[in-house]
Amino acid sequence: MHLLCSGVELSEGQSRGFNHEGVELLGVRRHGQVYLYRNRCPHRGIALNWQPDGFLDSSASLIACAHHGALFLIESGECVAGPCAGDALEALDCHEDNQGIWLRD
Repeated sequence: MHLLCSGVELSEGQSRGFNHEGVELLGVRRHGQVYLYRNRCPHRGIALNWQPDGFLDSSASLIACAHHGALFLIESGECVAGPCAGDALEALDCHEDNQGIWLRD
């Protein structure tokens, strides 16, 4: 397992970007649960964000692609609107304990 950050560094309703061994990741905390995905839009294979840690729509209820306007469910990564509707973000296994948020191998 690889430590990404402490738990307090990803607040409720917030998103954050990570880089692990050259792979861009994004994490979101929703209803106390942390969700982790590869930061790669299934439509064009590019990063979802333009600005660091900017992965959520204005309501903070969906993950948004800043390039194409695609919207993804936080809990599953499924695209529900935009050019890649029906596709999904690549989910990654993570674990949170009292030391922080971990990416599982």
